[in-house]
Amino acid sequence: MHKETEIKLRVSRETLAALRDHPLLKKRNKSGWQTCELFNQYFDTPERELAQAKVALRLRRDGEQFIQTLKTRGQSVAGLSERNEWDWYLSKAKLDTKKLSAECWPASLAELDKKQLKPIFTTDFVREKAEIAWGRGKAKVVIEAALDLGKVIAGEGEEEICELELELREGDPAALLELAAELAADLPLMPCDISKAERGYRLFDSGSYSLSLPAPELNAEQSLDDAFCALAWHLLGSSQRLAEQYRFNGHWKLLAQWLEKLVELRALLSSLGQAAPRASSTTLREALDGLLGDWRPRLLAGQTDDSLRKNAPALFAAELQGNRWGLFSLNLSRWLLARSWTVERNNRGNRQGAAVLGNWLPTLLKEEGAALQLKRYQQQPEDLAEQLPRIERIQAWLHLARQVLDVAEVDRLYGELCKLHELALQPLDAEVLAARVAQAHTVATLKPWKLLVQ
Repeated sequence: MHKETEIKLRVSRETLAALRDHPLLKKRNKSGWQTCELFNQYFDTPERELAQAKVALRLRRDGEQFIQTLKTRGQSVAGLSERNEWDWYLSKAKLDTKKLSAECWPASLAELDKKQLKPIFTTDFVREKAEIAWGRGKAKVVIEAALDLGKVIAGEGEEEICELELELREGDPAALLELAAELAADLPLMPCDISKAERGYRLFDSGSYSLSLPAPELNAEQSLDDAFCALAWHLLGSSQRLAEQYRFNGHWKLLAQWLEKLVELRALLSSLGQAAPRASSTTLREALDGLLGDWRPRLLAGQTDDSLRKNAPALFAAELQGNRWGLFSLNLSRWLLARSWTVERNNRGNRQGAAVLGNWLPTLLKEEGAALQLKRYQQQPEDLAEQLPRIERIQAWLHLARQVLDVAEVDRLYGELCKLHELALQPLDAEVLAARVAQAHTVATLKPWKLLVQ
């Protein structure tokens, strides 16, 4: 067994061609590009029990070699994945279930009758690979770059494979993100942690691609730095999966959910005070503001305009043909991995970052809630939109960290704040103004609001 650390980046055919001659890869290419054809058959039971256990079982033909591979899901964070992998070289193209011993086989599948394993889909593609190596400080980095072009075929369905895969052979995993970000500054690369196996399963059932990543397990004794980092990784990874699935099927609700993740990311970044000095996140905040500035009006208009909904997939495809989304994703991943917000902050910022979440969060909510001045907006509802950033900061923390608050009915408070937030986004008319007044009163009189603000 070995551990596979890699990042997958969805690209266009034009970008794939451009990568072969990219100056950065050309300068560090130690082997030249080598081409091979890979024919892969994936196996599972009729009930797809391996997929449910996050396991992929594959038989590959590479030239005259036959390789049986078992992969576990492992960890995947915003496109950077770590998986356990077992390979067996076979003498013929026939699955050898005897190799699938308890040493590698998941305990959850211990009772599975392996005779039920059948071929279910194929992923056949041409791979051009090269060894990319350079010195990073005093350490050496070796990465296998693979340009894959082909198809996933499942029954009557098929999907193109067109991606850059960077796999770490030697060195720090941060080097993968650094290389990807440098390439993404010139070319549109979309971090995407959907594996070729997941694509095959998705062709069987579009709902099989899980969009909901496990939420971070926060606790009151956790530091603000650790809590923020966990939440930001979660939001970034979720936004990437939503972007991939929306690109695949064009369902409007996925685009709305993608935007919600970006709004929460922006709210978290602006809530940290001196724990995250503004200079440390300027580039990220500007990129987020650009995305939100373009996509929030489209989502709002699309609520009442069917033609905008129908045109949104084309607009999103155009977004992905540029490098803004991919570069933002990779730069945020690098920033989080290096904890860059902690590097040049002052002593007060260090103390704030080290504060336990159970103390810091109630203080933040009390300050933000008091500054919201809900009574004022019961008198001046036309100005409520100016408080959107503050409402979103409160919303984000109530949504993502409510388990650390010792306050009853927080879920209800969150729901009512969401209604107020929605009204703050609506164009003004007499009905909306009256609804803002009523909703501001509802929130202000809720018991959990009073407990948090007073």
